[in-house]
Amino acid sequence: MDKSWNKFFEREKEQEYFKNLLSRLDEEYNNKIIYPEKENLFRAFKETKLDDVKVVILGQDPYHEEQQATGLAFSVPGGLKLPPSLKNIFQEIENEYNYLMLNNGDLTYLARQGVLLINAFLSVEAHKPLSHHFKEYEIFISHLFSYLNNVDHPIVYMLWGNFAKKFAKLISNPNHLVIKRNHPSPLSANKGGWFNQNTFIECDNFLLSKGLKPIDWKNY
Repeated sequence: MDKSWNKFFEREKEQEYFKNLLSRLDEEYNNKIIYPEKENLFRAFKETKLDDVKVVILGQDPYHEEQQATGLAFSVPGGLKLPPSLKNIFQEIENEYNYLMLNNGDLTYLARQGVLLINAFLSVEAHKPLSHHFKEYEIFISHLFSYLNNVDHPIVYMLWGNFAKKFAKLISNPNHLVIKRNHPSPLSANKGGWFNQNTFIECDNFLLSKGLKPIDWKNY
C-alpha cells in the first residue's frame, strides 16, 4: 500500500481485532479459493494515496467468480463482461454526462484520480457471496471512516444501498459530503433511487465548489 496510509495501518495493526482478522484470512487463503488474490487485498490503498482522496465509493464484498475481483470495489479486469451493478453505474454516468462509456470495467483510472474504491468486506470465498461477512471487517471499515472524517480536505462519500448508508453516521466533518443512493444492482436500481439522480454531477459540483478538480468519470 502507499506509505501515506502508514499511520492508519500502524495503528490498526496494534489492535486485537486486526491481528485476528489477518490470522483468519491466512487460514482462509491457505485452505480455500479466496478472491481477490491475497496481494490485492489492500490494493485500494495502493492505487489511491490518502492525500489524494476526493471520493470514497463503498461496496459490500468483492465479486465471487474467477478473475473478476481486483481489490477495487465494483472494478473488473478489462476484457471481462461488465457485472450488472457496474453496467448500471456506467449507464448512469452516460445519462448524466451524455457520453458513451467503453465496455471496459477496469476502474483503476478512477482510483488514480482520488476515488477510493473500497469494499466493506475485502475478501470472499469463491462462488459464495458475503462468505467473509466478518465482524473484524466491519470494525476495520468503521475505523477507516472515522480516520477519514478527521481529514481536513474535502471528500465525497458515495453510499449506495442500505448497507453502505449505515456508515454515514461516522461522517460529521463539515468539509465532507455524503451522497446516499439506492444500490446500482438491478434488483435495487430498477425500483428507483439510482437512475437520473445526478449522483456524479453532484459529486463533481461539490469538488468544484471547494476549488478541486472534478473527477473525469469517462473511461477513455
